[in-house]
Amino acid sequence: MRRVVVTGMGIVSALGQSVAEAFARLHRYANCVENVADLATYKGLNSHLAARANFARPSHWDRKTTRTMGEVSMYALAATEQAVAQAGLSGATLQSGRCGVAYGSCSGSVAPHLDFLSLLYTHELKNITSGTYIKLMPQTTAVNLSVHFKTHGRLVPTGTACTSGSLAIGNAAELIRYGIQDVMLAGGAEEFSPSQVAVFDTLYATSLRNDAPAATPAPYDIGRDGLVIGEGAATFVLEEREHALARGAAILAEVVGFCENTDGTHVTNPNAATMAAALKGALADAGLSAQDIGYINGHGTATRAGDVAETQATLEAFGGRAAPISSTKSYIGHTLGACGAIEAAMTIEMMRAGWFHPTLNLVTPDPACAPLDYIMGEARSFTAEFAMSNNFAFGGVNTSLIFKL
Repeated sequence: MRRVVVTGMGIVSALGQSVAEAFARLHRYANCVENVADLATYKGLNSHLAARANFARPSHWDRKTTRTMGEVSMYALAATEQAVAQAGLSGATLQSGRCGVAYGSCSGSVAPHLDFLSLLYTHELKNITSGTYIKLMPQTTAVNLSVHFKTHGRLVPTGTACTSGSLAIGNAAELIRYGIQDVMLAGGAEEFSPSQVAVFDTLYATSLRNDAPAATPAPYDIGRDGLVIGEGAATFVLEEREHALARGAAILAEVVGFCENTDGTHVTNPNAATMAAALKGALADAGLSAQDIGYINGHGTATRAGDVAETQATLEAFGGRAAPISSTKSYIGHTLGACGAIEAAMTIEMMRAGWFHPTLNLVTPDPACAPLDYIMGEARSFTAEFAMSNNFAFGGVNTSLIFKL
């Protein structure tokens, strides 16, 4: 079976506008959450918190580059340009037909929806252009990346909410593993919108610590009060190992395990049993035992039900002894369609540095959560040959990725 390696990564996030910048920012032990004044103008919206990416368009982009892109696709493109540059991919490789794109988000950009909605009220097309639909369609990130880099291989749009990024990476790895592609651009992106806050607000799942943004989210903590919405993107260049070695590419890590499954029970309530099955499936795919895993990057949303189900599933999958675990969401909030890719990138960087960040604001683990080895307070330094990154989404979609140094 062919082996799949990571040869490039790129990030746009509240932590920073590159992988190196984001990883350095983790060492400050401070989150990126702010009270967003504009959110207070929405009547009935209780949470006014967010972790914004503070993205600035690169100066080399012209109007032609972005004419079919909303912010979510621009985030994806910026992260992908970084990853492609690090991997040293040539145009010939990108356009060979053996390179594809797997990319996703919860949805396309929000603003273009309003332009179409205005049509129904005004009966005029004045706000709609040839690019309006392209900016909002579910496959907007994947398609815009394919067009920009002129790829001719497989296109795999993933729109599975909070597993969009991790599912893209897993699906891309499988395409390479089974010989369908040699190279894949894979990841996830999300742009901020008050509508995303509203989705979780109506479920009583958002943090209401509007006056104390530094204190939230608090994954796994007994005092947690909900999630905070974030935004950003992360892209991986995945490549067949021999293909990468033949062109002298530096290998950052290897994707050795992946599993996706669905609960099939409820759209929003997590199911610990099937979550555990996904983790066990990734271990089986990698040919590893639970004891081989040195670190777990948890989904860690800081919601009541989510944290409990996730930790119980983790304990079950690891047979009562789980590796050290922490949540990157405590720094950047829940980046939705981007979280699986951003968290996987930070997991690889932590493995490479032998330094693993704590879960911010985790002081007293909730007794309802499983008794795991939570990294809290200070980072830990140790060697982890294998690490797992887990994500779970609305619709009962569960993913688990395992990386090897």
